[in-house]
Amino acid sequence: MDNTFKYNRLSKDNAALLMVDHQAGLISLVQDFSPGEFKNNVLALADCGKYFKLPTILTTSFEDGPNGPIVPELKETFPDASYIARPGNINAWDNEDFVNAVKKTGRKQLIIAGVVTEVCVAFPALSAIEAGYEVFVVSDASGTFNAVTRDAAWMRMQAAGVQMMSWFGVACELHRDWRNDIEGLGALFSNHLPNYRNLMTSYFAITRK
Repeated sequence: MDNTFKYNRLSKDNAALLMVDHQAGLISLVQDFSPGEFKNNVLALADCGKYFKLPTILTTSFEDGPNGPIVPELKETFPDASYIARPGNINAWDNEDFVNAVKKTGRKQLIIAGVVTEVCVAFPALSAIEAGYEVFVVSDASGTFNAVTRDAAWMRMQAAGVQMMSWFGVACELHRDWRNDIEGLGALFSNHLPNYRNLMTSYFAITRK
């Protein structure tokens, strides 16, 4: 059996995080997740980027218009990150400053999440694939109007070679081995997954006796 598949894992030394158009106005359009669930997923992905020290780029589209400003928690998490306020480009990849910021990271794996999925995520993801990058879209930190438009966007991106992941999957693939930092990764998960907090509480109760 001829198997040409190659499992290219995310590497914390070769990945960059792109948070695209998580803006106050646009987030109000997200209906494929509940508001609380979606906010938690976005902030969990941001915390992954911070924990693994990934070069991170924040970008907005027409923030002086109805799309609104970036959600403040992302600026607070990444006060020193590259911040590209696009004046009107719908596809972030059409903005020279954004592309230059991506190139400046020196990374070839791009982790992308944004609002809305079929536009603000799909357009730069497809453009980055065309430009030769490996692209990993974080499905649960990207949102849109409904499951129909979301699924169509996922299929379009997958057909082009984009890999779909969850924020939890991203964290685990970057970390590789629990022995690298049990408490650090456990804290990250516990902050965003209540059930995981129970798991870690049980673990620490046993190990710290």
